[in-house]
Amino acid sequence: MADVIDQDQTHQTLQEVNQALENGMFVHVRRMLQDMEPEDIAHLLEASPPKERQVLWQLTDPEEQGEILDELSEDVKDGIVAQMAPDKLAAVTEGMETDDVAYVLRSLPDSKYQEVLAQMDATDRHRVEKALAYPEETAGGIMSTDFITIRGDVTADVVLRYLRMKGELPEATDALYVVDQNEKLIGHLSLATLITTQPDTEIHDVMDDADEAIPVDMDDGEVANLFERRNWLSAPVVDGDDQLVGRITIDDVVDIIREDAEHSMMSMAGMDDDEDTFAPVVKSAKRRSIWLGVNVLAALAAASVSNLFEDTLEQMAAIAILMTIVPSMGGVAGNQTVALVIRGLAVGHIGETNTRWLLSKEARVGLLNGILWAAIIGGVVVLWKGNLLLGAIIAGAMLTNLLVAGVAGVCIPIMLKKMNIDPALAGGMALTTITDIVGLSVFLGLATLFLV
Repeated sequence: MADVIDQDQTHQTLQEVNQALENGMFVHVRRMLQDMEPEDIAHLLEASPPKERQVLWQLTDPEEQGEILDELSEDVKDGIVAQMAPDKLAAVTEGMETDDVAYVLRSLPDSKYQEVLAQMDATDRHRVEKALAYPEETAGGIMSTDFITIRGDVTADVVLRYLRMKGELPEATDALYVVDQNEKLIGHLSLATLITTQPDTEIHDVMDDADEAIPVDMDDGEVANLFERRNWLSAPVVDGDDQLVGRITIDDVVDIIREDAEHSMMSMAGMDDDEDTFAPVVKSAKRRSIWLGVNVLAALAAASVSNLFEDTLEQMAAIAILMTIVPSMGGVAGNQTVALVIRGLAVGHIGETNTRWLLSKEARVGLLNGILWAAIIGGVVVLWKGNLLLGAIIAGAMLTNLLVAGVAGVCIPIMLKKMNIDPALAGGMALTTITDIVGLSVFLGLATLFLV
């Protein structure tokens, strides 16, 4: 119910803002934006067409623009950042986390992001350049370099006085990291443990060993899986020499999980997960036409099968009427398996050791469903058309296609993953192509052999 209320409030706010913009009430809009949280302003920007979006961005508080950028989807963020001058962009990113600044700069041309770096102070520039040195979809690409380190041979009282002297902790700090004289990670100390420890107790006596640090080159999807399994709030990141280079917090992991979910959902339709809802017409059409072109080739391959049996279709109208049932059922059954396998691959449930068992299981599921629906569809056709042989033919084709769909639904995503092709993007289309071709070939082939 709360989501419905929030959506209604958002639509009402959007309508009020649009009306105020149409009436030239820019001061009123600026005041409205000042009363809104950064994440709500980001949502408002994403829900606005490009022209209104640019005006709204100009009316936002410059001190909040960094937080707003951090909340925007990639496509919308890139569009806004591309219009900003390097000096203004450097000022906006001043209050952002290092990993978020690196994320913004990666979308810029090399010449422009070098200009932005030149506008930063030496400390911030060094931190950002360090973050940019790691690939985007790795632990190094999403980590923050803002953390606090302590030594193990000091007491809890010394650490508490040190923290009070600093006066401020990095955002989402729940632990301090214990390092040796070479900055190698040897443990971590939770704030809860620190404040409940006797003042004269040395840190190495109460710290937890650093046996679960994240390698800097670990894939961000694996990082998200670790956070999910271990219920972490944050985790240290180390390089190949076990030196502490950063930390990852739960808010970064939530972003990864959300982006992966959006990516899978949008990829099923052959679309970019960060595509702007209000992107220009030509840009949207160009992106989608590529996938449509691939789909046309798949459709032509399936149509060519029907063309091979043109004489059969001309002689029996009943076959033409029934021919779409078998591929349709195979496509639905196969896509169920594809979705299951893609999820298993994403969360790390499927590997070399259990692939064969999964393949056997889905083949048996396909066989059981094939027997069930072959009997049902075959019986319906016999009652409908009064032709026992036609019912047996469609039943045989149905059984074969559902069995093939189960096997293909396992094999296709795994093969695509090994070829470094996103299964969510290509798995559904490849599966549908196979079930269409197999279903039509078996049904029309049997009909040609026994009926014509």
